[in-house]
Formats: sequence, C-alpha cells, structure tokens
Amino acid sequence: MAIEINDLTFEESVLQAELPVLVDFWAPWCGPCRSLAPVIEALAEEYAGRVEVLKMNVDENQTVPEQLGIRAIPTLILFKNGKIVDQVSGALPKDAVKTMLDKVLA
Repeated sequence: MAIEINDLTFEESVLQAELPVLVDFWAPWCGPCRSLAPVIEALAEEYAGRVEVLKMNVDENQTVPEQLGIRAIPTLILFKNGKIVDQVSGALPKDAVKTMLDKVLA
C-alpha cells in the first residue's frame, strides 16, 4: 500500500531513504490522479521491499511540490539516493511506470 507523506516527513521518507522512492503527487479532485491511484497501489505491492511507493496530496502540502517545481498533477517522481532520477506527469499506464521502476533497479 502506498504510504501518504507530507512536507514534514518528505526529507526523512524520500531524501534519506535507502531504497529507491516513487512519489505520486496528487489531489483528491484530480480525475487523472484518481485513475492512476489503483496503478500506484498495485505497484506498491508488486515492488514492496525494492521500491518505496509514497503519495503526497498537493492541496495539503505545498512546500515540497513548490520546491520541486511541480506544475501539473498527477506527477510521479522517482528518487534514488535522495536525487531525482526520473519524472513524468499524467495518468500513465502501469507498464510505463513499471519500466521507470525497473530502470532504477537494474
């Protein structure tokens, strides 16, 4: 299950994480975000122990999305060793997100 994070837990949960981290920046009113949610949940289970899958509500947390320059949601950002290694926006198919994750695990 994807874990919800906030501005206060971002540094510890993402930047200091030992595993690669996929963060889904979303909002409850966003239709594409809602359609992507089941994909994110499925990937959280499928990649458990290999990739941390986290979610951040951009309505409730504005500092981190602003610092990262997020202009559209959903935006998925993949971090490894505290650095951004990939970033995409839009409701992607599961295979596209899997390709992104598999690259960082290779």
